[in-house]
Amino acid sequence: MPRFIIRFAKDVIGENGQMSEVWQTTIELDARDEREAELMAKARFCDIHGTHDWSLHADRLKVDPADFPS
Repeated sequence: MPRFIIRFAKDVIGENGQMSEVWQTTIELDARDEREAELMAKARFCDIHGTHDWSLHADRLKVDPADFPS
């Protein structure tokens, strides 16, 4: 089963007034495909942060295959 790394990001405005991207949480898991990895990661994010909606704590997520050299 393929392994994926899912990163959750939030845009924040710093003291200088500039927007920057902050990575909130990184989750690594096994899933059949990217869509399943995304759904599983959203559920795990909610468990970790004690919320019912991941988008309350992050603006977006990024799903990448975890390519490990053989």
